[in-house]
Amino acid sequence: MKRYLFMLRKPPHSGSYVQEMLDIILTTAAFDQPVAIVLLDDGVFQLKINQRPAAGMKDTAAIFSALELYDVTAIYAEAESLQERGLILADLCLPVQGVGRKELGTLMHQYDVVFSG
Repeated sequence: MKRYLFMLRKPPHSGSYVQEMLDIILTTAAFDQPVAIVLLDDGVFQLKINQRPAAGMKDTAAIFSALELYDVTAIYAEAESLQERGLILADLCLPVQGVGRKELGTLMHQYDVVFSG
């Protein structure tokens, strides 16, 4: 069984990117593959509480709530990305583990397949 790590860098509401990545993540998890997610750069905004998307856009934080149904509970946020954007872990809508920039390489080596986008 392969272990998958998805590194999400883009902000919410950046076209179809978030929905497509979530579809891939949920499909992978549906086949009982271990899945983890790392939010970094502007990707940390994807789980921000109280998003106010423009008309016609979905609240990505609400979409992420489906992850638990697929046993995707290993979710990380890069501490430096949060700090640079004025966020803390409590500003996010799901339980997330903080991970330092220097620790990302070690985390990545724990997975067989790494998707970065």
